[in-house]
Amino acid sequence: MSAPAYTVVTMAERPDLIGPADGLVPTVWAEFMLHDAVANRYWDDLYTVFPAYQFVLLDPTTGEIAAVANSLPLAWDGDPADLPDAGWDWALAQGFEDHHAGRAPRTQCALSISIMRPYQGTGVSTQVVQAMKAIGQAHGLRSLIAPVRPNLKSRYPLIPIEDYIRWQNDAGLPFDAWLRVHRRLGAALIKVCPLSMVITGTVSAWEEWTGMQFPASGQHIIPGALLPVTIERDTDRGVYVEPNVWMHHPLA
Repeated sequence: MSAPAYTVVTMAERPDLIGPADGLVPTVWAEFMLHDAVANRYWDDLYTVFPAYQFVLLDPTTGEIAAVANSLPLAWDGDPADLPDAGWDWALAQGFEDHHAGRAPRTQCALSISIMRPYQGTGVSTQVVQAMKAIGQAHGLRSLIAPVRPNLKSRYPLIPIEDYIRWQNDAGLPFDAWLRVHRRLGAALIKVCPLSMVITGTVSAWEEWTGMQFPASGQHIIPGALLPVTIERDTDRGVYVEPNVWMHHPLA
């Protein structure tokens, strides 16, 4: 089933949708992904500081939210090969730092695309990325960078991500669905950002987030994670360091 033409609405245009949209985002993510310290500090402010870069796709038939997308502008305008290892966390914090310092934005950075479960697998992902690029172009930005989370990697948590991103399908495109969406829309795969998100918590917190028990220290595979989580019972700490993949779309 192909996706219909959805209506793109930004939070600057419809601030009444901020609550409903942001409330839907956690429904499509693993619980532990909602506990990144950088996100906890800045996320809510995305909707008030950068409302024109947060948007939804509305189902033209039902009016329901089919997808929620988040991005922000950056002053960064360097060589994509020099993008930092701390991908997602860096981008979110840097966007606010640039804003508060009054630096002129030159680049758009994708942060999140959350497709509601009834709409997953319908082709809406392509329309979301296209809409995000159109927003960046409308603001005169030169490129869209994205620390892409290759979701299918969670099925292969023991495979090094450097190997995983080289996997291809029969058409010679990336094996991973999200990498493939970006590639088809003209993005270049730049490199892995191995420290994209760092999520920490007590052992009991990780047990609550995952619905698992961790009787021993070590590397543990958890549902939805791209790599194992490291559990340290002697320090009562669990650490998950997620790698993402920098991709670059020219907008000019």
